[in-house]
Amino acid sequence: MSALNIFSQVVLAIFAIYLTFKFLQALRLVPNQYAHIVERLGNYHKTLGPGFHALIPFVDKVVYKQDLREETIEVEPQECFTKDNVKVEVDGVLYLSVVDPVNASYGITNYRYAAVQLAQTTTRSVIGLLDLDETFEERAKMSKKVVEVLGDVERLWGIRVHRYEIKNINTPRTVQKAMERQMTAERERRAVIAKSEGVRDSNVNDAQGRRAEMVNISEAEMQRRINEAEGWANEIEAIAEATAVSIEQIADAISQPKGKEAMKLQLKQKYLKVLDGLGKDENQIILPKDITNYDSLIEGLSLEQLDEVEDTPKK
Repeated sequence: MSALNIFSQVVLAIFAIYLTFKFLQALRLVPNQYAHIVERLGNYHKTLGPGFHALIPFVDKVVYKQDLREETIEVEPQECFTKDNVKVEVDGVLYLSVVDPVNASYGITNYRYAAVQLAQTTTRSVIGLLDLDETFEERAKMSKKVVEVLGDVERLWGIRVHRYEIKNINTPRTVQKAMERQMTAERERRAVIAKSEGVRDSNVNDAQGRRAEMVNISEAEMQRRINEAEGWANEIEAIAEATAVSIEQIADAISQPKGKEAMKLQLKQKYLKVLDGLGKDENQIILPKDITNYDSLIEGLSLEQLDEVEDTPKK
């Protein structure tokens, strides 16, 4: 076998292997959530979805493979200046996915890089409109603004930006120290205010307690006096009722036969009882001219008057 024949066989073998490889390349198995862009003779032909596909060798070619799943793209830290000329360093995370594989392939050379650059420029623009204190409070506003700006190019780039989250906002060490001093002063101010409010509330509670105590004491004293007055009134009423009953009984007794004689006898007994205590040393008395003639003495006295004479010592 000559060298030419050997060379020809080797070339034919290589060509056969090449043809086999090309035919194998024409058979495509596309995974789920992927899309393959096929060009025919250099022009866009079709988009292959998930499944098995057969292409024409040497005519059809898969030029782009797009992943349709949501991607997480790191936005590198960048220096920005706030409205009050403070330099901060901001980074974030971008979440997007391909919704139109054709535009994502032909609408822009690299949609990932373009989305990151647009997110960075939008972040710088938004931070430039805010003061330093507002940048820490307006993270949601900045994220929303980046999503809105990227939403304007979604159709052209064939992507959809789901959200953008700012991870860190770093400030220079000098600014951090100033902010720490400010936060310390703010906490001390709040502590003083809280302490003063506590003292004020305590004083108010004490005053309210003293007032309630004074009200309770005055109401108790008022109730005590009312009860005493009611007791006195009841006592006077009872005495008056008893006196009235006694008078009625005496009047009934006098109106009975021999009632006057019995009345005079009782008066004489009381008169004699009064005279029984005249000899005591502690009594100082003024006697009538004739104490033995008690008929004339008791003529004008009533039974109640003799009771008063008997109960009240003469001094």
